[in-house]
Amino acid sequence: MRISELAQRTGVSANALRHYERVGLLKPGRTAGGYRDYPESARREVVFIAMSRQIGFTLKDIAGYLPAYRSGRLTFDDMVQAMQARIAQIDGQLAQLKEQRAQVLDHIRWLREQKRKQAQRKDKP
Repeated sequence: MRISELAQRTGVSANALRHYERVGLLKPGRTAGGYRDYPESARREVVFIAMSRQIGFTLKDIAGYLPAYRSGRLTFDDMVQAMQARIAQIDGQLAQLKEQRAQVLDHIRWLREQKRKQAQRKDKP
């Protein structure tokens, strides 16, 4: 199938499909006219890639899982384990963002205090 059909059937843009090809995730054949020719199995792979990207896996992570996925060796337990590791990453990012938020609030308090002190100095004769 051509790239436009694959894009339509998967909901993934043709640009994204070309990018996945450039980074080695997809390897379409070529027609005699040079057009990309994706096998039917590519639809399933693109859906796997898109869903993995949606939950935050990197293209490098996905590249590591694709061979097992293609061959049917990627088990439900493997996927659950990978997703649990992703949850741990997200939790770490959330903790880091909460800390950053607290620091921003501290900076706002400090700036307001500096402004208050500056106004007091101006008010003194």
